[in-house]
Amino acid sequence: MELFRNIGLMGRPGNTAVADTLNDVQGYLESQGLRVIYDEDTAALVPRNDLQVCSRQSLGEACDLVIVVGGDGSLLHAARQLARFNKPVLGINRGRLGFLTDVAPSQIEEKVGAVLRGDYAEDKRAMLSVEVRSGGITMGEALALNDVVLHTGTTVHMIEFELYVEGQFVYRLRSDGLIACTPTGSTAYALSGGGPILHPRLDAIGLVPMHPHTLSSRPIVVDGDSEIKIQVLSEIPPRVSADGQPGHVLQAGDWIYIRKHPFKLRLLHPPGHDFYEACRTKLGWSSHLAKEW
Repeated sequence: MELFRNIGLMGRPGNTAVADTLNDVQGYLESQGLRVIYDEDTAALVPRNDLQVCSRQSLGEACDLVIVVGGDGSLLHAARQLARFNKPVLGINRGRLGFLTDVAPSQIEEKVGAVLRGDYAEDKRAMLSVEVRSGGITMGEALALNDVVLHTGTTVHMIEFELYVEGQFVYRLRSDGLIACTPTGSTAYALSGGGPILHPRLDAIGLVPMHPHTLSSRPIVVDGDSEIKIQVLSEIPPRVSADGQPGHVLQAGDWIYIRKHPFKLRLLHPPGHDFYEACRTKLGWSSHLAKEW
C-alpha cells in the first residue's frame, strides 16, 4: 500500500451511476487506510460534507494516483488535465465501450486492490498538441489524447486543404475533413472513418481523410515525432477540434500545426489486461480460438 497513499477521484458530473460507484470506491479506499481527495466538480456528486476537496488543476499535484469513474470521454478529460503532472491514472468504466476505463464497477475490490498492491501494467500513452496560426500569430492551442480533427463544423460542405508532413507536401484534398490520431485514438473516431488500428506501444500518428472526394486518398501512418501542418484553403470556415471539444473556427489561409506533446498519460491496467482481448470484446471480433499446434 506504500505505492499510492493519496488517491484522487474524478467522475463525470450529473450521472447517478457514477456517483454510486464513487461512493463504493471511496469506501474501499478508506477501508485500506488511504487518503481520498476529490476535485471540486466531482465532489458535488457525493452527498457528504467531510470530503477532502481541491481544484481539478491541483489534483495532479496532491495525489499519487487518480481514479477516473465514467466512460472514455471522462478519462480523455482527465488526461488533458493530469498528463503534465506525470501521475498515473486508472479508469473505472461507467460508459459504453470502455477502451481506456477497463475496470468494471463490480471489480473494485479485486482490480483496484491489485493495483494498490503494485500488481498492474502501465502504458505511457502519447498525446498531441495542436496550434492554430493566422497571419503568423497563434490564435489557439489545445491538447488531445485521442485525436485532432479538421471538420466542416455545423454546415454540410467539403473542405479544401493542403497537408504537409515534416515540411514535405503530401497532397491537396477536398473532403469532409481530416483526423490526426494517436494510437490510443485509432480505436475511436478514426476507426469509424476507416483508419487502421495502431497498437498503443507504437510511436506513430495516423492521418485519416474523412469522405475524400477521390477514391485514391487512403489513411497513412507517419512517425510519431513528425510535425504535421495543414493549410486551410476553404472560404466557408471549417473548425479544428481536439478530443471532440468545441475547438477553433478557421479562415482561409490559416495553418494548423500538430505535434506529439512532450508529456504522456500514465495509464494503469489491472492484472490480465490484454489489448487484443479488449478489441475482441469492444469491437465484436471473433472470439473463437483454434487449438494450439
